[in-house]
Amino acid sequence: MINERELRKHKQTVYQIRVKGRLDRNWSDWFDGFTVNPQADDETALSGLVVDQAHLRCILERLLDLNLTLLSVTRVEMESAEINSGGENRYETGH
Repeated sequence: MINERELRKHKQTVYQIRVKGRLDRNWSDWFDGFTVNPQADDETALSGLVVDQAHLRCILERLLDLNLTLLSVTRVEMESAEINSGGENRYETGH
């Protein structure tokens, strides 16, 4: 799990990942706190903070370990990111 001190050291980047296959929200912990949102048409959207490329690779490898088909990976640069006490991620994007 990524702690807040590590996030401050690095440029904060959010990745949004879409896969073919359904995961429920209970998978969030296994994906380092990424938000997991089941979508229509047997797809799942995941989003969360990534501190470096090794961390992103770990997330992608976990998806592949589950034999899910990767549909897209999108990087979103962030001016600031907040993690509230409930474990949910809230993001403010730069303009």
